[in-house]
Amino acid sequence: MAGAVLRGGLATSIGSLPHSDAGAAAALVLRLHPDLPAAPQLPRRSAREGMLAQWLRALPEIAVADDGSLALVDVGAGASRSIDTTLDPFAHGGLLGFLDACVALARRPTAIKLQVTGPLTLGLALHELGVDAPEAFGRGAQCANAWARSLVRTVHLRLPDTEVVLFFDEPGLVRFQVDEPLLDAETASDLLSGALAAPGCTVGVHVCGDGALPIALSAGPNVIGVELHPRVIGYAASLARFLDEGGFIAWGAVPTDRPVGEQPAPFWKALVELWCELTRRGCDPVRLRQQAMVTPACGLALHGVSQAERALRLARDIAARVFDQAAATKLTVGA
Repeated sequence: MAGAVLRGGLATSIGSLPHSDAGAAAALVLRLHPDLPAAPQLPRRSAREGMLAQWLRALPEIAVADDGSLALVDVGAGASRSIDTTLDPFAHGGLLGFLDACVALARRPTAIKLQVTGPLTLGLALHELGVDAPEAFGRGAQCANAWARSLVRTVHLRLPDTEVVLFFDEPGLVRFQVDEPLLDAETASDLLSGALAAPGCTVGVHVCGDGALPIALSAGPNVIGVELHPRVIGYAASLARFLDEGGFIAWGAVPTDRPVGEQPAPFWKALVELWCELTRRGCDPVRLRQQAMVTPACGLALHGVSQAERALRLARDIAARVFDQAAATKLTVGA
């Protein structure tokens, strides 16, 4: 199911960092996560690089102010004008700086991770701006799909030998846990599935907090990003099927909502304990290790630069332990 670029023990990040210097942000992720560095999003550098402003700017009916705020300027414009996925130095400074840094390397990355805000979250944002729900989610899907294709084309032009792992960031999935969401689960999954099919590369979904994980899983990603939290245990059966089909789980094993220390041991212990409980509930213990990646739980834009670096380093250190266990299980089962 998943692309060949994935393996157990990869470390990467969700995307956002607190840096105002794109070159420094790129250098950090390339140094700490060399096997799957994530292109940084830098909303502190420019408010236009926020997770809604950065992508909705492509729609002709949306105006983005310098402070990142959005306005619906012409609800009928979408029918007559195309979606503009030109990369802008204000809205995509982190990505452009990252690509420049990758091109300059003597040994370019085998794979990189990019992220785009997903169709459900974009649809919710458009609805809040006053667009009727059906049109809002339709336009959100068109926007996310267009950006996904454009990002992959851009990487292939600049880094032709580098594989892309593209995540759709869906914090809006939390809204689908309410009693009467704007979309039913099947329609939401179909929209997300269409987005995942658009770019033609390895794709993932990042489910923030208590988001509707079943919607993301049923959409068919290669990777699912989830926070390391006991509530995940309630989805053991769905995760077992996902793993059996070859899917990878990117565990948000480093908390981003509280201070963390210097040592990975407490977070590694929490991950192993969760794996044990998932195993008791039907997940294959070998697949849990061989198909596990590690990230911070969420983006790091609200942290200090040194705190963000610590979180990325902890993710790397935990991922190294995952890699060791994944390798050990291969030897054990004779793979």
